[in-house]
Amino acid sequence: MTGVEGQEDEGLTAEERQRLQALLQAPLVAEVFSVLGEEHARIVGGAVRNALLGEPVRDIDFATTWPPEEVMRRLARAGFSMHPVGLEHGSVLAAKGGKTFEITTLRRDVETDGRHAVVAFTDDWAADAERRDFTMNALYLDARGRLHDPVGGLADVRTRRLRFIGDAAERMREDYLRILRYFRFLAQYAADAPADDETLAVIARECAGLARISKERIRAEMQKLLTAPGAARALELMLRAGVADVVFPPDCAQDMAALERMMRQDAALRLEPDWLLRLLAFCGLHDSLKVAFRLTREEMKRLVLLRDVLADAPALPHDAQGWKVLACRAGVDGARDVARLAAARGQLGEAALRQVIDLLRCWRPPAFPLRGRDVLALGIAPGAAVGALLRRVKERWMAQGFMPQDRAGLLALLKEEARALIDGKGEEQGEGKA
Repeated sequence: MTGVEGQEDEGLTAEERQRLQALLQAPLVAEVFSVLGEEHARIVGGAVRNALLGEPVRDIDFATTWPPEEVMRRLARAGFSMHPVGLEHGSVLAAKGGKTFEITTLRRDVETDGRHAVVAFTDDWAADAERRDFTMNALYLDARGRLHDPVGGLADVRTRRLRFIGDAAERMREDYLRILRYFRFLAQYAADAPADDETLAVIARECAGLARISKERIRAEMQKLLTAPGAARALELMLRAGVADVVFPPDCAQDMAALERMMRQDAALRLEPDWLLRLLAFCGLHDSLKVAFRLTREEMKRLVLLRDVLADAPALPHDAQGWKVLACRAGVDGARDVARLAAARGQLGEAALRQVIDLLRCWRPPAFPLRGRDVLALGIAPGAAVGALLRRVKERWMAQGFMPQDRAGLLALLKEEARALIDGKGEEQGEGKA
């Protein structure tokens, strides 16, 4: 019988039952239940929520009444490799056969400060549910396929309603990152649900607390939010509640039109959502994003390339040859970044974007075979002139449509450019003597 904690059967649909049964049949799930004891363990959180919604289930987490030391002892004896990732919070990872499960002891909050929590372990399933963030994340599935729903999460899953458990302000003050998680879950699971004005009003009063959250944690949430189906609507609500002013740097353009245009183009061209491109479409190409979102060195290289090309309108390629040259200079991924952001900003039409994306899917820059030793072989002394000459030859080669294609032809081009360089220097010296 599928039921709710302490209540009669909730009346799951046949499709919901089938989805939950499929979750129980996932590899190694039955073994985890057997090792921990069916009465001591339940699948919890996102796996149950996503199964009921028909969304992909990526990770399967368990809650258990056993303390973490007992969890590790039992599962290690059964051949799982154990990794104590958060013992003070009761969490361990168990891996076997290429599968990994996070298993967390039931707990209740003893003390919270908006960032961290001191917890005490418990065997009370209801107490564990009440400390969680949203009702749709407090669903438990036991080994016999019974759904346990202490806080009314099933009804919210069915209507895709995102609702804090208990007092919303209290949940936020326990961990202010839950404010961003609220908008991220809206973007992922409740994009079409009506806005909850009461919750938004509470968020508006509490969002200053996000300043206490590390940039790394904010970045992680924004990465997920910006690639979710309802990213634009979630950002609109963040703007309404004043959250965007806390999360984004002051020079962020908050260009919703550019973000929405990029999202439409991603869908139309079946492009993988890129969190950084969407961030740049929304905010603009500002160095302040490096600190605000802890951008990596590689991400900053992408930002600088985009700024170099898009800040100067004539630098944007206007034909297929121009895009090939850009792909040769910046790499295919770099040229694709330029096209996607330019289209989002209205600098490139949608038809032109499609043509560029199609071109870059099947074209790869030819290799430029000349090296420094080829320049030295002409008698030119080592130094900056070697690299400068190679760059001149490569630019001319690209401008000529990557011609000539053979090494002999390129060496002839190198000699020609070398003579021009030497003759030019001679003229300069003659003028200096005069």
